Amino acid sequence: MKAARMNRLFAPSGHCFDVAIDHGMFNEGSFLGGIEDMRKAVHTIAAAAPDAIQLPPGTAPILQSIPGKGRPALVLRTDIANVYGTPLPRALFSEVIDRPVEQALALDAACVVVNLLLLPDQPELYRACIRNVNALKRECEVTGMPLMIEPLVMQDNSRGGYMVDGNIDLILPLVRQAAELGADIIKADPTTRVQDYHRVIEVAQGVPVLVRGGGRVSDAEILTRTADLMAQGARGIVYGRNVIQHPNPGGMTRALMAVVHDRASPEAALKHLI
Repeated sequence: MKAARMNRLFAPSGHCFDVAIDHGMFNEGSFLGGIEDMRKAVHTIAAAAPDAIQLPPGTAPILQSIPGKGRPALVLRTDIANVYGTPLPRALFSEVIDRPVEQALALDAACVVVNLLLLPDQPELYRACIRNVNALKRECEVTGMPLMIEPLVMQDNSRGGYMVDGNIDLILPLVRQAAELGADIIKADPTTRVQDYHRVIEVAQGVPVLVRGGGRVSDAEILTRTADLMAQGARGIVYGRNVIQHPNPGGMTRALMAVVHDRASPEAALKHLI
């Protein structure tokens, strides 16, 4: 069953574009831009036909209620953390939802995703994430549910909140740990130097790597970066704000699909936004 679910995520090209619309899970007001109306957001993205849409359990039924066989696969967000505000709360946590794999099966998800967070001077949060991953891994193996692990290295929160750290020396060991913990898919940040990303692919030891999108950038930049990452061996992307906060989220989805699956040049992909 795991292979069947993986086939729902990865197109015949061997690649996957997963649009993340799970930002409301983290109790941060600045994350809600573009997704104030979740029904509209999900239907708009689903109509553009990415491979998957990443949602929490409360809004996953919006996707799964769309009729027909062509709707994107569901990637279910299974954890919640309070690490994105500024200033940070006094006590940090990362916890999985109740019976996460059971909920994923009930929602007909093709995959579950969980964070592996590494914040400066927050060892207990990191430890909680390790526990979450370990608990999910066994459940996923028993049920044939693919496990996506999201190793996320973050900068000191005093710099503004939700700041990822593209330091390859920090990303590499955390990606390798995700692979060693049993990830079926790894969702990893881009490195500061995009040209170094092949090292992330290598350290993942054959586990498919999907690249996170990060903060909003220009159309040309996100398309060029995506093309560069795919050329280095990434198996796809998981983008959220660069899609859902775009003035034309459907067009941006189609543009990125062209880059991910058809190896379209950034210039050619931009035509989908016209």
